[in-house]
Amino acid sequence: MSTFDQEITRTVGVVLSRRVIQHAWADVVWSPDNVLFPAPDTPAGTKISDDGERALIYAGTTTIELFASDTTNYRDNMLEGSARLWVAARLENDVPSFVRVTADPTEGEAWFAAGFEIVGAIPMPADIASWIAAFTDAFHVEREFLKRQRDRSERKERGFGGKPGDRRP
Repeated sequence: MSTFDQEITRTVGVVLSRRVIQHAWADVVWSPDNVLFPAPDTPAGTKISDDGERALIYAGTTTIELFASDTTNYRDNMLEGSARLWVAARLENDVPSFVRVTADPTEGEAWFAAGFEIVGAIPMPADIASWIAAFTDAFHVEREFLKRQRDRSERKERGFGGKPGDRRP
């Protein structure tokens, strides 16, 4: 059994950036800006700052969930030098709704194809990184890569591997 004595989920607050742009198809562009831990007791959609060009909007809270089956991905994320968190959100009437955060790079990359309007990676805060590192140390199991080998008799039964003039039985 593991001696991991910390939680496997953390509630975080998500801050998004809304920048005004000059473009034929859009007036603003949204992107993740920051993840706050612990999450503040602030209503989702609250404007934190606005200088006319860039506004920071508090998108609300969500949980980061850790899974023992994903420790290889967490470890690879941490070993790349600058650990990242992936943030995804949808907009409802130009207000962020449905917000997600993950430390798994493969899940974060999948969000690009999943139809989220806002997807991006941000630097991982140090306290979140140490929590994920402790989880990975406690639960990671190295799995040996086994390349599948075809049975030679199977190839002959299907007619593969012979010379062009050979006939099958």
